[in-house]
Amino acid sequence: MSPQPKPWISAIAPYVPGKATTSSGRPAVKLSANESPLGPSPKAVAAMQEACRTAHRYPDGGATILREAVARHYGIEAERIMCGTGSDEALHLLAHAYCSAGDEVMYVRHGFMVYPIAAQRMGATLVEVPDRDYTADVDALLAAVTPNTRILYLANPNNPTGTYLPESEIDRLHAGLPEDVILVLDSAYAEYVTAPDYESGIKLARTAPNVVTTRTFSKVYGLAAERVGWVYGPASIIDTLNKVRGPFNVTSPGLAGAVAALEDAEWLEKSLAHNNQWLPWLKAQLEGLGLHVVPSQCNFLLIRFPETNGVTAEAANLALQEAGYILRWLPGQGLPDCLRLTVGTEEENRGVIAALAEFIERAAAERQAS
Repeated sequence: MSPQPKPWISAIAPYVPGKATTSSGRPAVKLSANESPLGPSPKAVAAMQEACRTAHRYPDGGATILREAVARHYGIEAERIMCGTGSDEALHLLAHAYCSAGDEVMYVRHGFMVYPIAAQRMGATLVEVPDRDYTADVDALLAAVTPNTRILYLANPNNPTGTYLPESEIDRLHAGLPEDVILVLDSAYAEYVTAPDYESGIKLARTAPNVVTTRTFSKVYGLAAERVGWVYGPASIIDTLNKVRGPFNVTSPGLAGAVAALEDAEWLEKSLAHNNQWLPWLKAQLEGLGLHVVPSQCNFLLIRFPETNGVTAEAANLALQEAGYILRWLPGQGLPDCLRLTVGTEEENRGVIAALAEFIERAAAERQAS
């Protein structure tokens, strides 16, 4: 008999990244992974290029320059920050350090797919909590807590729905949790949020002994390929994560690029202005086509295809691929009637709407003909 993995490892459904090519293999406009349409800051690119000159040297294992830059930017303590391979590494390390077989890990049904994978790696029991109107339900989450609960992962704002909980609801959720449950506020899209009652989690993580918040440079900062993120929280939790993380887990170009990106306020403002212009434009166009669009605080929209018009998300997904546009179809996350659309460049935004309108018009004509 060949070597066998632990049974809970065999049960894991691997994370499936957004496609970069169509089913035929030809290149297409990728609007499936919530990447920045403007790309990284030119200053970040220059910093990464310079850092490559010392590629024969190991990077700073403590990510000192980045932790200090993040601390300055947000007014928090550098010693309570851990940097990692995207924010994903922190999400995995939290389960690794605090969960074992028999422990429970909670997450929202329509949440980020990494959460159940992180829990299953440790043999933990998955507790999937239904949401309400595509938004996390605080009462349902609190009702699902048991003595075995160890971690609650909550993306705020949420991926793939784009919805968010205001600070008051996050505070209510935390107040209802036992002190030995870690509340993980995954704030990967925090920079995009325009809602005035939102808080990224830093305030709570600064004072609460069981709250951490994670962030990434993969989204608005346009450094997805470099895989750089960070987590902030109580010193005891950060010290624990540093014990189990890999050495040299952030590359020198990644560190240099992230610091430069963080300091380039002008590029950040440009990226946010682009999103603030095109996110509502896309929503209005999609609703004009008779589609339901979930209100979003991110750089993407969740589009629901109502059964009444006979146009399914699966069919639209295939038609858009044929037209050269890749969106994210979400049957694996319990959303088979939905596509997730990332905000692209002006040309990409106008193009994907035109392609979708053409598909819907063609489908309507075919129904009438039959």
